[in-house]
This record gives sequence, C-alpha cells and structure tokens, in this order.
Amino acid sequence: MSERLLVVIAALLALLLVGVFLFWQPDNRLSEQPVATLPPGGDFTLTSADGRIALADYRGKFTLVYFGYTYCPDICPTSLTATAGGLQMLSAEERARLAMFFVSVDPKRDTPERLKEYARFFDPMIVGMTGTSAEIAEVAARYGVFYSEQPVATAGDGYVVDHSADTYLIGKDGQLLARIAHATPPDKVAALIRQYLNQP
Repeated sequence: MSERLLVVIAALLALLLVGVFLFWQPDNRLSEQPVATLPPGGDFTLTSADGRIALADYRGKFTLVYFGYTYCPDICPTSLTATAGGLQMLSAEERARLAMFFVSVDPKRDTPERLKEYARFFDPMIVGMTGTSAEIAEVAARYGVFYSEQPVATAGDGYVVDHSADTYLIGKDGQLLARIAHATPPDKVAALIRQYLNQP
C-alpha cells in the first residue's frame, strides 16, 4: 500500500471521527428543552377525589404533570408505567420532594373517583384531576397539549381521545422546566428528575 493511499485513508478516518464527535448524541429521550422553546405552563386549580387542588399548593416541590384519560387503550398506560417505574427508582427522601398529577382530557367520562383509582394503580403518589371542559381546555392550551375526540364505532361510548403524550416537569417555583417524551425508559426518567432535585 502506497504512502499516499495511507495518508488518504488516515484523512478519511479523521473526518469520520470529527463527524461522529460533532453530530452524534446519545439516545437519552429526555427531551429537555431550552426554556424559550417550552410552553408557558403556569398555575391551575382542578378537582380530585379529595376536592379542589391547586398547583400553587405544591410550591417547594417539583411536580410532574401528565395529560391523558382513563379509557386510553395504549398511550397512557405506556407513559404512566414508564414514569411510575422512574419514580419507584427514587429514594423515599427524593419522592417526598415530588408530586405528580394525572390530568384528564376526557372530563365527560373521567370522574374524580375513577381517576383516583386509575392513577393509583400506577403509583400511589399520582393524583388524578379533572374539571369542566373549559377548565381542561384552558390548562391544556397553556401547556401546549393537543387533544381531540375521534369517533370510533367499536368504542364503548363511541369515541377515543387523541392527545399529546409528554410528561411535564415543573419546578419548585411553579415554572415549567422540561418535557419528558412518551415512553422514556424509567431509568432515564429517574435521571432527569434527579438532575433537578440535586441542583442547589
């Protein structure tokens, strides 16, 4: 092999390594975004099986919020199972610094009692919340959540609800910090939560 060919091969390998370094990113699926790209979020007050609850009541804690519905055939169970798995990887002290809400985008069918039973199936710390159609629409809009009823002849009540599937992480001051992508693995959910819990 000529010296010139060796130089060409070495140059190509160097370019390949530079490209990998510049453009490869690990598949961490945490979807943490700069604050400027996140929706405004903000406080809300909705109804749980134990009465009205305000996000502002949880100042001083980090809060996770997921928008879904109890009749969801697959997306919600997948997301909630993964998030609950991440919560269960945290210590008791870490969990004490967190709260989680499951907000229904199907207020016509999801009663507070049904939401309580459904949410606690995944983890006892998850609180189910609902409200009027107008209340849910207003909160969902501020969090950038899309949802829409779709008629389905085979569904028990004639429709399903298409909806966004991110989980929102809110800081101790009530400000939206990050979105966690649908079905992010539990260990990575726990890693993102710890990243914020451990900040000074």
